[in-house]
Amino acid sequence: MTYCVGLMLNEGLVLLSDSRTNAGVDNIASYRKTYLFEKPGERAIAILTAGSLSVTQTVIAKLQEAIDDPDATGETSIMEAGSMLAVAEIVGNMLSSVSADIQAKMNRMQQSASASMIVAGQRKGGTQRMFLIYPEGNFIEATADTPFIQIGEHKYGKPILDRVITPETSIADGRLAVLLSMDSTLRSNLSVGMPLDLTIIRAGACQISEKSRIDERDPEFMALSEDWSTALRDSFARLRDKRKA
Repeated sequence: MTYCVGLMLNEGLVLLSDSRTNAGVDNIASYRKTYLFEKPGERAIAILTAGSLSVTQTVIAKLQEAIDDPDATGETSIMEAGSMLAVAEIVGNMLSSVSADIQAKMNRMQQSASASMIVAGQRKGGTQRMFLIYPEGNFIEATADTPFIQIGEHKYGKPILDRVITPETSIADGRLAVLLSMDSTLRSNLSVGMPLDLTIIRAGACQISEKSRIDERDPEFMALSEDWSTALRDSFARLRDKRKA
């Protein structure tokens, strides 16, 4: 399993993914689930993936193959597409095609394979946009009313986002919120694991503003996790004492 989250804020896009993949308790590995594509100043695109690794890796490989094609067009390549909506359509069509092909093979083994993706970014002359791509290839878009998207094991990390995130949230606060959202998920679900990949695309930059990998020994994340645990315990104690008064 996995957990990926994306925020669409007025200041920019904040995206975070874990990297754990497991096929049983004794077969655990790490695979990157954030894929970045950019022409600095012209466009920046991030794709976060959850679900069957065979599906997601094939989709990314085929998208890269289309980018590298010397005859690439706006209908085939996400790096030539005329809008982020067109990018979402290309990714959705590719995900649908690959999912159907792999599922046809899996049916013979009475197994299933599916995946979902977050596609976010901005191209020069356009606005930043973020989409949730479903396994069937259809998608929905983040809006001012719902400025974040989650895929994978999302339930543990959702409460803080519901309470904190609005379009007006700063990138600094958004960065903090996704890290706390991930920490809550790491604490509650062993199928989500480090290292983490953090990506920030500032509005109007059309390039990757920040990308970093956070591992188990990262002092900032370790301190943040402990501070969050302490804050929750203290808040619980205050609420308990208030109701006793």
